[in-house]
Amino acid sequence: MRILTWTLRIILFLALFLLALKNTDSVGLHLYFDHVWQAPLILVLLVFFAAGAVVGVLATLATVFRQRREIARLQRELGNRAGEAGARAPAADGGVDSQSDI
Repeated sequence: MRILTWTLRIILFLALFLLALKNTDSVGLHLYFDHVWQAPLILVLLVFFAAGAVVGVLATLATVFRQRREIARLQRELGNRAGEAGARAPAADGGVDSQSDI
């Protein structure tokens, strides 16, 4: 399985490297106020890919933190219920609470 994983990684790296070699032409990105950013096409693609990945991670952070808070709350609630159930458990020494009504 490791060999397959490394083979796929190498193939992906080579494909992206060859893409970068083919896209070295300079492109202009027209911004506001007539400002133009000149950069190689692969650099522009890389910057926007990285920015998209960062935005995607930031978009999921709120959900992850909300779920972590909910999990912590549910674990506390479960611990409280387990403590209450342990306090209400019948006495094992034959006390009054452990005998059934006859």
